[in-house]
Amino acid sequence: MDSHNPKTNLLFISLLLFTNLLTLFFSSTFYSSSCNPNFSTTTAAAVSSAAEDKNLPPEFLASTSGQRLPLGFNKNFDSDTINPAAGKSCALFPAEIRRYMSYDVNGSCPDDEVLAQKLLLKGCEPLPRRRCRPAAQSDYPPPFPLPKSQWTTPSDRSVVWTAYTCKSYACLINRKNQKSFDDCKDCFDLHFREKNRWMHHKSEGLDLSIDDVMATRKPGTIRIGLDIGGGVATFAVRMRERNVTIVTTSLNLNGPFNSFIAARGVVPLYMSISQRLPFFDNTLDIVHSMHVLSNWIPETLLQFLLFDVYRVLRPGGLFWLDHFFCVGDQLEKVYGPMIQNVGFKKVKWVTGRKLDRSPDLKEMYLSALLEKPSKNSW
Repeated sequence: MDSHNPKTNLLFISLLLFTNLLTLFFSSTFYSSSCNPNFSTTTAAAVSSAAEDKNLPPEFLASTSGQRLPLGFNKNFDSDTINPAAGKSCALFPAEIRRYMSYDVNGSCPDDEVLAQKLLLKGCEPLPRRRCRPAAQSDYPPPFPLPKSQWTTPSDRSVVWTAYTCKSYACLINRKNQKSFDDCKDCFDLHFREKNRWMHHKSEGLDLSIDDVMATRKPGTIRIGLDIGGGVATFAVRMRERNVTIVTTSLNLNGPFNSFIAARGVVPLYMSISQRLPFFDNTLDIVHSMHVLSNWIPETLLQFLLFDVYRVLRPGGLFWLDHFFCVGDQLEKVYGPMIQNVGFKKVKWVTGRKLDRSPDLKEMYLSALLEKPSKNSW
């Protein structure tokens, strides 16, 4: 090129200016699209083709797909990508997932609690996150203050009732007088059986008392714990009265159990028995479960669950297995060895016949207080 030729210099400068403007145009376009506050538009477009391939809705893939970290590789993640937690089984039910994930982004969620719980019980757990606002009462009342809230029936206006047969707490309380089967059908009457659970001064056969259990540890060393399948959380309320914090897992099986638990002033955890307990190793002082852990659970799943309880208990922590149900020689041949193989030490081990239906059924209960060894628990 002749550097002294004015026409050549002018052409070179024009070409350089044009390429710079083109670069600026593309970079500003990319930046504005990546910073677009309407996240739903860009995300849905990015995953729409994948949704067609997998027969799954774009919002489901947006919620469950790996996302690049904005600052790149993170040594804590050992990756440049974060993968949201979602149940592996969710993708096995594309029709239900399509219904669950169909909504107006940034709008109101469908009133679909029944569908959500069915997905959860099928193994879609945790449920995928959604970008919408859940159904709620328009005139939600403030809760009763503690300690009044612990033994007072909440307002009907604190619950969205569409998912349940009953449409009021009065109806739920009256369920105990009906022949139809419902889970924990007398639980919502706080002045019936709930009032006296675990409150006898001394343990009576299968019915261990809270005070007897607490007396097996040094005062003040039972502080935090978990109740698996705790109904309306009366166990948590009684432990709170003893300055112990208990988280209660519960589902909403034809009743607003989680809303009721929260209204009482204790913490509900909406999860099934299939999910790994969301606590770190060796952290809890006590784990309790009444009636829920029984022979209806597949043996392999139950074994994993028992090891999970062992995992979250601190050395010296207690597992209170309350009224474990089985039949015939199952306790001797299956469940006794299973519990022993986990590694618990027996503090109390009480068995008894369940006779309310017929002795011929050979139904049995086990109530056990088990300790994770303080030494050599690993």
